[in-house]
Amino acid sequence: MTDVLVVGAGPTGLLLAGDLAEAGLDVTVLERRAGSQANTTRAFGVHARTLEELDIRGLADELIQTGQRVRELSLFDHIHLDLGALPSRFNYILITPQYEVEKLLAARADRLGVKIEHGAEVVGLTQNAGGVTVTLADGGTRTAKYVVGADGVRSKVRQLIGQPFPGKSVLKSIMLADVRVTSDPASAVTVNAVGEGFSFVAPFGDGWYRVFAWDRRKQVTDDTPLTLDEIKDVTRRALGTDFGMHSPRWMSRFHSDERQVPQYRVGRVFLAGDAAHCHSPAGGQGMNTGLQDAANLGWKLAAVLRGRATDALLDTYQTERHPVGRMVLRSSGALIRGAMIKSKAGRFVRNALGGLLMKHVGARAAGLVSGIGIHYGPAVRVPDMDLVDGRLYEALRGGHFVLVANDQPADVPDHVHVVKPVTPVAQPVLVRPDGYLGGRGEAGTFGDR
Repeated sequence: MTDVLVVGAGPTGLLLAGDLAEAGLDVTVLERRAGSQANTTRAFGVHARTLEELDIRGLADELIQTGQRVRELSLFDHIHLDLGALPSRFNYILITPQYEVEKLLAARADRLGVKIEHGAEVVGLTQNAGGVTVTLADGGTRTAKYVVGADGVRSKVRQLIGQPFPGKSVLKSIMLADVRVTSDPASAVTVNAVGEGFSFVAPFGDGWYRVFAWDRRKQVTDDTPLTLDEIKDVTRRALGTDFGMHSPRWMSRFHSDERQVPQYRVGRVFLAGDAAHCHSPAGGQGMNTGLQDAANLGWKLAAVLRGRATDALLDTYQTERHPVGRMVLRSSGALIRGAMIKSKAGRFVRNALGGLLMKHVGARAAGLVSGIGIHYGPAVRVPDMDLVDGRLYEALRGGHFVLVANDQPADVPDHVHVVKPVTPVAQPVLVRPDGYLGGRGEAGTFGDR
């Protein structure tokens, strides 16, 4: 029996598996795809809070080298979202394809000894008080103390534990491509919508651009062949130019759903990432939300399996992350519905009111989109800070709890590392392994929480 089986070797599953292995647990990843199969995906951006989580794992600086930093998002001509003012060293969105994130997380998982079984398709699951057994398509079985389904929007794990996936389809036939251009867009991220469609263009920083486009006049199934001319046509109508798009390295159609499971935990089985929630690509929050699911769940599983916390800690995964998933559904849904407004008068109101509102709530909107403004009640995000020896996020590496204190307290548990800040704190601050506040006060009152 292994400690944890993670189903799905996408970013969510790989980050979670790496965290569990770093905590000294035995973890195996089951991936339906064969090892040679590429994972062509819609994800294109990494937000500030996700970069902070990657920084806690010593991965952010390497990932940043793969993409383009964008500090302003321009929507519908008049709405501007300034990310440069975010209170983070990562005050931007990093435009980079999902496979770069997967490659980095897979290398980390490999270094930490995670076992990844490719071509391992889960078809059955049973659980009892002692553990979980999954059955594979080849007839084999695997048993673990806990199972995490990070197997995407069509999650087999979700189906096997009987969780519904309520919601609806919002957009059909969104066109997607990575292209070269002959004329660079004037803005780093260019988005606009007219009555008959919308287009989004973002740079990866290596000469390739990610394009999303939607044409109200042509609603077809996902498997309908797609041509670059279709994407160029709707982009010209939405943005006034197609930027001389050419040489696509891949193109596809997809439909966008808004769905969320009621329960992220059923007994000894958990759901994370797209297996638990899916929504429109507006705001580029899908992969980011999944990675932050994993960061929240990993240290909690480790604490319970290492005997430092009771099973009740695992219930906080639902209470902390489910509201975040619901918020992302609502915010991305509002953006996509704004883009779909058909009437000229409606678009005028959208642009005028949106521009006016952003002057008053721009900082809050940037905080929510980037993840910097997300908190779990009293468990607020703790920003990075300078220490006498390094930085706070460096001290969190290895999955530790960190106690920020001016002086060395007595009776600190072995799993809590004590650090001294350059600027004194009013009282000791306990920081959870995911970079959120665990508590304040005397060290003796702290435990895993």
